[in-house]
Amino acid sequence: MKKTFFILIILFLILATTITKNSTNKLDKEIFETKENIRLLKDKYELVLLEHNYLSSPTRLMQYQSLYFENELLPIDIEKTGKIIFNNEMVIFEEYMNGKIEKE
Repeated sequence: MKKTFFILIILFLILATTITKNSTNKLDKEIFETKENIRLLKDKYELVLLEHNYLSSPTRLMQYQSLYFENELLPIDIEKTGKIIFNNEMVIFEEYMNGKIEKE
């Protein structure tokens, strides 16, 4: 009786160890894949950020203006900028004046 009881306990422990080990291996694989994906996304993010910073620097923008647009780009007063809103068939122009919005 004692022998069968100890054998059952040992078999149960072996089974529990096997199940735990398999689930741990699966979790390790998922963690590794997630870390690799994060690393790849970080590399891609750094490249995009570098490209954005390089292409949108003020000196680079001035070079693009002189190369491609010449006299097409004109400076405007920021207080004269506005917003166009399309409501069904109506068009509403809003102007920004000293932080306030005026409707026409």
